[in-house]
Amino acid sequence: MAGKQYLHLSMLLGGTLAVAGCGISIPTDPEGTLDRISGATLRVGVTGSGEWVQLDAGQDPAGIEPDLVRDFAESVDAQPRWIPGSEHELAEDLKNGELDLVIGGLADNTPWSTHAGMTRPYAESTDKRGEAVRHVMLVPRGENAFLLALDRFLLEQKVTP
Repeated sequence: MAGKQYLHLSMLLGGTLAVAGCGISIPTDPEGTLDRISGATLRVGVTGSGEWVQLDAGQDPAGIEPDLVRDFAESVDAQPRWIPGSEHELAEDLKNGELDLVIGGLADNTPWSTHAGMTRPYAESTDKRGEAVRHVMLVPRGENAFLLALDRFLLEQKVTP
């Protein structure tokens, strides 16, 4: 019995070393989002949402989330390019690879989670009914290195609406 356990342990250790030797890093971005935006452009879909995102024609977005995105972009040496639209349009654009990130005061129970990955909730507010709202940003599904970098950044921030 002990021989089989050593065999299984040896196979597991050998497989782990083989994967590590291949230069595979986890988490990964199948579409290369984090690598593509670093030193380049972060395509950000924005929709207006009170203090979270304010949109004025001819000006860059203002508010809590655009400020966070600017700081995150700076941390990866990227420049945000703002693309305004409705939640529906932006979720579709994200799903189709035309955006890297969507912001707009989105809650963690957003129906767009079927189209996108979500950050961990990074702030909480109260809606007009007195209900707690846990805020998230949307990212392309499966782009886990990008999501992890953004989550780590947001975790370090002290967001108070």
